[in-house]
Amino acid sequence: MNAETKIEPNVAVKTGTIYGVGLGPGAQDLMSVRADRLVRGARHLAYFRKAGRPGQARRIVEGMLRGDVTEFAMEYPVTTEISLADPRYNACLSEFYAACTQHLGTLARRGEDVVVLCEGDPFFYGSFMHLHARLSGMAAVEIVPGITGMSGAWTASGAPITWGDDVLTVLMATLPEADLARRIADTDALVVMKIGRNLAKLRRAVAAAGREHEAWLVEHAAMAEQRITPLVEAEAVTPYFSILLIHGKGRRP
Repeated sequence: MNAETKIEPNVAVKTGTIYGVGLGPGAQDLMSVRADRLVRGARHLAYFRKAGRPGQARRIVEGMLRGDVTEFAMEYPVTTEISLADPRYNACLSEFYAACTQHLGTLARRGEDVVVLCEGDPFFYGSFMHLHARLSGMAAVEIVPGITGMSGAWTASGAPITWGDDVLTVLMATLPEADLARRIADTDALVVMKIGRNLAKLRRAVAAAGREHEAWLVEHAAMAEQRITPLVEAEAVTPYFSILLIHGKGRRP
């Protein structure tokens, strides 16, 4: 707590801090010491999840929380029926993030610290980034970095992702097929995220780039369900916790 706000004349109350805490790829023992300390000491805990589900971030910290913790589950609105290109999609999510921001900001103004659980790293394709942008100027925010899911994936593969001067490209499988094929052909090492229902499209793009025999699918990296499969042998993948890898083959001594 380092900022102050006055709630009535001559009475100053220190405002709380909102911590975006990176939990890493999924195993508690891959969290940082600082993340572990903040999670175990949190009186107010927030995390994202799909409606009706416990949420992966909350699952990671099971058994770590103090008995009097107050939890705030931020449930994503159902948007599967709306196209990403439809303006209603962004409008729906903007309203959701605004409501979450308001709740967290209110707690901070009351002097409460809040730990927001973030899978992987808070500043790498995470939902917390949308809160961070909105919280600017409203409350003190601190980021605790975490090991990314892609780092957990290439570690699980048992081989370095890059060598020497290799260029690493990170793509989303949601991109158009032609863009995927072009970028896959133009890089040395590759990570593709957000695969899910885009597997067939991604498989075609990798084949068009002539690299299908170099590609691996890693599911649930660093978790008990971890599985590594050559792309040519994969039939289906876990929708969310799947990453495609192509390892670089660059300069070596």
